[in-house]
Amino acid sequence: MAATSQASSAGPSAATRVLVVEDEPAIATAIAHRLSAEGWSVETAADGHAGVAAAARLRPDLVVLDVMLPGIDGLEVCRRIQAVRPVPVLMLTARDDETDMLIGLGVGADDYMTKPFSMRELVARSKVLLRRTERAVRAAAQDAAGTTPPEPPIEAGDVTIDRAQRRVSRGDAEVHLTPTEFDLLVMLASTPRTVLTRERLLAEVWDWVDASGTRTVDSHIKALRRKLGADLIRTVHGVGYAFEPSVPAER
Repeated sequence: MAATSQASSAGPSAATRVLVVEDEPAIATAIAHRLSAEGWSVETAADGHAGVAAAARLRPDLVVLDVMLPGIDGLEVCRRIQAVRPVPVLMLTARDDETDMLIGLGVGADDYMTKPFSMRELVARSKVLLRRTERAVRAAAQDAAGTTPPEPPIEAGDVTIDRAQRRVSRGDAEVHLTPTEFDLLVMLASTPRTVLTRERLLAEVWDWVDASGTRTVDSHIKALRRKLGADLIRTVHGVGYAFEPSVPAER
């Protein structure tokens, strides 16, 4: 099915391109209208294959992606899109299933929303993902220009976090993280053995000012544990999390 487009020229942010891959026409139209009202150029696709093709042609700044799609599902769409060009992905699902959430994060999604959702929250989360990307682009440009010294790597036990290249390794093995997972790990590892509340993590990593997304924090922590090992991040029930680097054994 061919992709359709809806665009707005309002404001200087009209250059921001968003791809919405959603097979329910009413939802796709509502999302497109709401995001267009932000001054963004929005294009929609109604099935998985059309979404992959639209992403390759459009090179969007953000993808809003439904999990359940005809053709190929949203998880495979996300995997294919990220394999060609990394892009922030906000996944949508009708099922409130944490396993689905972890799988989505594992294939490269940055955030996850369960239907039904408020358009206000969708816009807020989209803006957070776009701001994070803009910060990363500015930082990379400054590093390339030599205007700011590169941040030194974080060495915590057998974990090395290269902030300049945004690469993580544990022991001799490199660990591939999504942009959000990387930012969350840096936040935790910058103050090892210090408990950080969910609310603080939301504010620092997601730029959220309320506690409505604490489950998002929990799901990203689970994804980090799955990739790095369950022993590195300690849960403090009812409070938050602490990074607990392991001490290499003496030889």
